This record gives sequence, C-alpha cells and structure tokens, in this order.
Amino acid sequence: MQPLRVLAAGSLRPVWSAMAEHFRNEYPPGIETQFGPAGLLRQRIEQGESCDLFASANLAHPQALRQSGRALQVAAFCRNSLCLNVRRELGNLSWLQLLQHPQLRIATSTAGSDPCGDYAWQMFDRLALWDSELGENLRQRARMVVGGEHSPAIPPGMQAASWIIESDQADIFIGYSSYGHRREHNSRIATVSIPQEWQPSAIYGFAVCDPRAQPLGDFLLSEEAQAILRQYGFGAAGA
Repeated sequence: MQPLRVLAAGSLRPVWSAMAEHFRNEYPPGIETQFGPAGLLRQRIEQGESCDLFASANLAHPQALRQSGRALQVAAFCRNSLCLNVRRELGNLSWLQLLQHPQLRIATSTAGSDPCGDYAWQMFDRLALWDSELGENLRQRARMVVGGEHSPAIPPGMQAASWIIESDQADIFIGYSSYGHRREHNSRIATVSIPQEWQPSAIYGFAVCDPRAQPLGDFLLSEEAQAILRQYGFGAAGA
C-alpha cells in the first residue's frame, strides 16, 4: 500500500500533522501532503496532477471538481473565521476603527487563488451595503499580497500575517482566526476579532478524488478529527 497523496489548503498546515498522525492508526502507510492556496491546488488537479484527496478552504473548489467528474465525494468538514492582524500597539482599537482608519494599509490574500482573499473581499461587499463609502474605500486601499500564482513566498516558519506586518508591507492583514488561536503570547502581532454578523461563510470542504482516500474522508468527519480541529481553532461546519 502506498501513502495517500493529499493537496491541502495552507491554512490547514498547523493542524494537519496531528490529523495525519491519528489517521495513521487506520491507514498505516499514512499520507503525503502538499500545501498551497486552494484555488491554485484545484488548478493543478484540473491540469492532471495526481491527487487522492483535496482539502480546500472553501466548498466551491471541491464542488467544481465533482461537477467535472474529478471527484467522487464532496463534504464540508470544518469552518474558519476572519480576524484582523495588526501591530500590538494597534490592538486596542476595534475592528471597525481599524478598517475605518484612512492611513492604515490593508493587505489580504489573493482573491480567486486563495479563499481567504475571497472571504475578505466578501466582507468588504457586506460592509459596502451598510456604508457604501467605507466599502469603496476598503476596495481601494486593500492590496492582495499573498496566495497568488506570482506572489512572493512567505519565509519558512513564518505566518503570513507576521511576515507582512513585521516587514512593513501593511498595517492590517485580514487572515484566518485559526492562526491567531495558535500564536505565541509574546508575539508582536495582535489579533482583533470581527463580530459574527460581519463574517463570511468560511466553510472548508474536501473532495475524494480516488476511492483509496475514502477512509481519510470518513476520518475528517469523525468525532476524533473534529476534536483535533477544535483544538486548533476551527469550528464545526454546521455551526
């Protein structure tokens, strides 16, 4: 038996090793995983790259694979949320005060290639319905700096938010709350929560692309896997 080949969203990297270790009890050969922006991983599968299971930061990419006949099963398995990452001295401001501040530079992941970027821009659209001027201002100020096909690589061992802010590329990075859940207490980066009513629906899904990976798909939906995901700051898909 060969290890399962998995392509997984980069935001799953912190939790994936723990998941893989527990899954090895059911499938001793284990799994070999490559991480990246989910939109770009989907393109690789569509271009013919071998993949047994695809774990995406949204449901749209797995569903597209199923519609094109490249996936046997698609299911939601967890959810995430957005937060603002800022220098610690700005952490006393509210999320709305930060976004309304005209001099603070905003960065996001690349929409279309990375679901985190899609979610950030969905939030801008939602804010635009409440305050059209703010929505337009956010669209003009925000820069897509990571997660694109030609984006610079994040230095090994660093989170995108820390790298972007500490290298002075932006004052605010809109990223996933699951990263803040694991950030060291002495970090120079503060995490500012966004109220639930302004959150997009950041539901993660997987696509089983080969029957050999069905046990892994089943495992991702198990209570054991769900407990691990909760420990790393992810929520239940149906919550």
